[in-house]
Amino acid sequence: MLALKVKQDYNLDKDMNKKVAVVILNWNGKDLLEKYLPSVVTYSNDAEVIVADNGSTDNSIQFLKDNFPTVRLIILDKNYGFAGGYNKALQQVDADYYVILNSDVEVTDNWINPVIELMESDDKIAVCQPKLMSYSNRNEFEYAGAAGGYIDYLGYPFCAGRIFQNMEQDNGQYDSIREIFWATGAAMFFKSNVFHKENGFDKDFFAHMEEIDLCWRVKNDGFKVYYCPFSKVYHLGGGTLNKISPQKTYLNFRNNLLLLYKNLPQKEYNKVMFIRGFLDIVAAVVFLLTSSKAECNAVFRARKDFRKMKKNFKDKRQKNITSYPYGTCMKSLVIESKFHHKNSFSQIKQYLTKNNK
Repeated sequence: MLALKVKQDYNLDKDMNKKVAVVILNWNGKDLLEKYLPSVVTYSNDAEVIVADNGSTDNSIQFLKDNFPTVRLIILDKNYGFAGGYNKALQQVDADYYVILNSDVEVTDNWINPVIELMESDDKIAVCQPKLMSYSNRNEFEYAGAAGGYIDYLGYPFCAGRIFQNMEQDNGQYDSIREIFWATGAAMFFKSNVFHKENGFDKDFFAHMEEIDLCWRVKNDGFKVYYCPFSKVYHLGGGTLNKISPQKTYLNFRNNLLLLYKNLPQKEYNKVMFIRGFLDIVAAVVFLLTSSKAECNAVFRARKDFRKMKKNFKDKRQKNITSYPYGTCMKSLVIESKFHHKNSFSQIKQYLTKNNK
């Protein structure tokens, strides 16, 4: 366990006077707001609760005005996606800490203070996430972030508590504070000055993988990303885009390739892309045999659009790149999971790159 001291009562020092804003991006999510927003309002203490509406065409805005008068409403003129929507909304939010929260998340009592206190303990901790549990299976980690995110050298994301589709039960095995590679965009705490220093999310991602890209950039600039187990939230998942969706498959594959292009040095990038070309074809065939032709086509469409977009990403490639920052698995997650049957984080963590401190 890391030698970071977080007081067990998790009460912030009143002299800190840090301003926290919880910002929920909404798009046609009136039903989700009705179900999950009450817990956010109830348990967010002195934080400002904000809903940024991303061009909704349902009655979300009127519903908020009628039922949540204390929640600040930011109205965007159209749907800018997750990345662009948050960038535009957070330009209008004055706070020391941003809490980026999905509209399908139920929070719990005192979920903010332990995370803020952890981040206050080290100037280099710029990003943090709580423990993310499944709303439907309350003792099981949730896919989108579980107990903190990592990535393998080929670009496949995974979490403590989740390897591909394999979710672990929470038995207290991840109840220690840890540095991680990426924090989930479903419940992401961010020091606002660092968020703006990095120019926020890459809006060209639109949705999916943008939080991994941002965390990679944060780490390359010398900051840290952490997991705080003393805060717990419950995530439904798939609230805006179904978990099984050709569009989601497309965005995940396309953005994963953009992520690698932006953040890997040329030598590593060339090697990885050669291997990924083969693995993506395999994934497309698996989709065709087990899911649908649309899912299969999404993979090839993603690769085609990646090649089109790549020329516009040349100026975005990182200048000070750490080939594989702390928290990268230097074994292939596909091989370790599918062939060696290593489907828990405890079986994978030995292959992680070490901290350079």
